[in-house]
Order: sequence, then structure tokens, then C-alpha cells
Amino acid sequence: MVALKMFFKMSCVPDVCTYNTIIYGLMKKGRVREAMSFFHQMKKLVGPDFVTLCTLLPGVVKVGLIEDAYKIISSFLHSSADQPASLFWEDLMGSVLAEGGIENAVLFSERLVVNGVCRDGESILVPMVRYCLKHGDNPSGARMLFERFTKDLGVKPKLPVYNLLIGGLLEADMIEAAEGLFLEMKSTSCIPDVATYNFLLDAYGKSGKLEELFEMYKEMSSHECVPNTITHNIVISGLVKAGNVDEALDLYYDLISDGDFSPSVCTYGPLIDGLSKSGRLYEAKQLFEGMLDYGCSPNCAIYNILINGFGKAGEADAACKLFKRMVREGVRPDLKTYSVLVDCLCMVGRVDEALCYFKELMESGLDPDVVCYNLIINGLGKSRRLEEALELYNEMKSSRGITPDLYTYNSLILNLGIAGMVEEAGKVYDEIQRVGLEPNVFTFNALIRGYSLSGKPERAYAVYQTMVTGGFSPNTGTYEQLPNRA
Repeated sequence: MVALKMFFKMSCVPDVCTYNTIIYGLMKKGRVREAMSFFHQMKKLVGPDFVTLCTLLPGVVKVGLIEDAYKIISSFLHSSADQPASLFWEDLMGSVLAEGGIENAVLFSERLVVNGVCRDGESILVPMVRYCLKHGDNPSGARMLFERFTKDLGVKPKLPVYNLLIGGLLEADMIEAAEGLFLEMKSTSCIPDVATYNFLLDAYGKSGKLEELFEMYKEMSSHECVPNTITHNIVISGLVKAGNVDEALDLYYDLISDGDFSPSVCTYGPLIDGLSKSGRLYEAKQLFEGMLDYGCSPNCAIYNILINGFGKAGEADAACKLFKRMVREGVRPDLKTYSVLVDCLCMVGRVDEALCYFKELMESGLDPDVVCYNLIINGLGKSRRLEEALELYNEMKSSRGITPDLYTYNSLILNLGIAGMVEEAGKVYDEIQRVGLEPNVFTFNALIRGYSLSGKPERAYAVYQTMVTGGFSPNTGTYEQLPNRA
């Protein structure tokens, strides 16, 4: 190492920058012991600085010398009036966690706090809580660690660790625990920020707790915490989920008129979906067309929502036009896009076009899933193209390795029975038993209908008896399918 040879030939006393450079070079080469030797020599001549520590400590920890790392940092900070920045502690704890795991990291950090080496316990708590949330089975370990440091060791938690833990608890659907921590946070005079509120608002929206969502939204404004685009998107989505599409639109237009709101794709998705499902397709299309006015380009998900809306309304031509526009504008269709198109075309009996899109899906490099196969198989079955339906059914199993679900079997049994192919329908029912799926009432009703239409009342009643003795409750549809019903 040329730099090392030059170092030993120096006639003057090296300064801290020279030592740091040599230590850096040694660490980069993995020569940790030599770097530590230089560090101890350095202490006799010039005082190490934080650059020295940042250069030396990660490598020392990486080779398992965690105790040496503690001694170095302890010695340095006890003789220094300054404390390192929080980023230093986070990097150091990240190295200890990666090398020694959570148990060694906890012991290491407890010593730092108890012995007064680290006066900013929050900075070492954040990476450990993050580690527990990422690697633990649930956030309980992270919460216990938080309690240990804040309650037992006197570390005063700040906003970053509260947000980290609240977010982790909510991700694990532990809403009550997150609410409790939120209240505790406010009681310690730690002021929640927009991220804190967004975590809770999002959890309330996803779990259907819309009353709590709107109360939290009001509280946020009263505490002078300014909502951001994410906040407004969550509330708009919550209003749509509650069936209050007009209120969601009012909020959207109020925000737009204020001039401080920059809508995103996530703003438009729920609104367009809510309008489409309410049968207000013209308004949904208008909103869609207006996206570009606010610098927001529709993505695949937005196109899918609108295509699905037109498809469900039986407007297959409008759905196909949107698809062509989507491709023309460079938005790549996904599996959902093709599935929606196949579904809407089959609904209006345009099965040949549906087959074309199904083939295009595979040619584009996408793989159809069981849902997409079910849609085209059912569409072919309803059009009495049973041979093609059975071909695709066999293809999905053999060529694609896709396991049929109960919907696949039920649609085949129904359509085969209606077409008079009751023996084939019976074989499909037998396969349900063989693969270990449990039939449902629809399965039995479809089979009963097939036998009844084929003039085989005895077999229809035999299926009915099997159904009843198997613990299934017949419904109105069951009795309507039975022959010679009173």
C-alpha cells in the first residue's frame, strides 16, 4: 500500500486528515486490525474526530468486534463536549443490527444510554424499532422495545419513532394499539404531523371505519395540521366507499377551486369508480377527460375502472374505444384490462371478439389467470360453444398449470347441462370431488337443472337428496329447477 509507505517516511507529525485517509484505505482493504492500531496511535498524537469514527466503526462492527466498537465510541464521547448527529447513531446501530442481530443491538444500545454515552436515545431507538418491524412476526416486539427504552431507560420519544411504530401497528391491522399510542403521543406534547394522521386515516378508510375517519380529518384541521394530497385522497376514497359520491365530488371541486390542491391519479380513481358504479358514466368520462387539465395523465388503473364501468353497463363499443385509445396513448394494458374486456364482450354475446382479446393477451406476454379463463370459458359456454370451452378448460390445466376453482366447475356444469350434455356435466361434478373442492348450492342447482331439462327427473332428485344429506340448504333456485314441483 503506497500511502502507508509514504506515511512512515513522513518527517512531520501527521494531522487528523492524514490519519483518517490511512484508516479509510485500510478499512476499504478489509485490514481492520491495522486500522484500529493506527487509530490508537492517532489518539496519542492528534485527537480523532467524527470522521474518524464514521470511517472506523462500521468495519469494526462488521468483523464482529462490537465490544471494541463500544469502547472506542465511549472513550471518544466521554472526552468530547460534542455529540454526533442522529445519522451517525442510525448508521452505527444499522451496522450492529446487521452483524449482531436485535439481542446484541439492544444490549449495546442499553449500555450507550445507561452510561450516558449517547444522549440522544431516540436516534438509536429508531433503527431498532424499524428492524423489529421488518424482521419480527408482529409489531409486539417493537412495541416492547419502545416501552423498555421510553419507560425504563427514560428515553424521550420524538415524532419519527412514533410515526414508525404507529405505521407498523396499522400495517398489522392493530388499529386499537395504534390509537392508544397516538393518544399517548399527544399526552407527551409530541405533536402529530400530517404523516401520523395519514397513517390513521388510511387505516380507518381500509377497515370501513368511516365515522372515525371523518372525525380524525376534522381533528387534523383543528390542530393546525395542514392536510396534503394524500390526506384528501384518503378522505375522498372514504366518502365514495360510504356511498357519498356527491360529497366526494363537492370536496374535490372545493379543493380544486382553492388552488392549493394538486390532484393525483389516486384522487381520480375512487371518484371515477364511484360515478361508474352509480351509473353516472357521462360524469365519470367528463372527470376522466379533465384529468390532463390538472397535469394528471390517466394510468392503466384509471382506464381499467372506466372500461369496466362501460362494460358493466353493456356499452361494449365504448369500452373497446377506450382500450384502443389507451394503447394509442402509450399506456400498456395489464391482465385486468383484458379480463374486463373479455367479460364485457361475453356479456353482450360478442364472444369472437372476446376470444381475439384473450389471444392478444397471451401474445402480449401476459399470462391469463384463473379469473380470465373463467370469463372466456363461461362466455363460450353461454354461447353453446361447449367444445371450445372444454378445450380452454383442458388448456388451462395442462398447458398453463392453472388450477380451476369452483367457479370454473360451476359454469361448466351449468352450461353443459343447459346444452343437454348432462353426462359431461356429471363428469365435471365428479372431478370437483376428486380434487377435494367442496361444491356449493349453485353446483347442485346447476346439476339439478341439467338433469331436469334432459328429462331425467330421477337423477335430478338423486342430486337433491345428495345435497340435503350433505348438509346444504336448498334455496328458491333449487326448487325452481326440480321437475314436477308443486
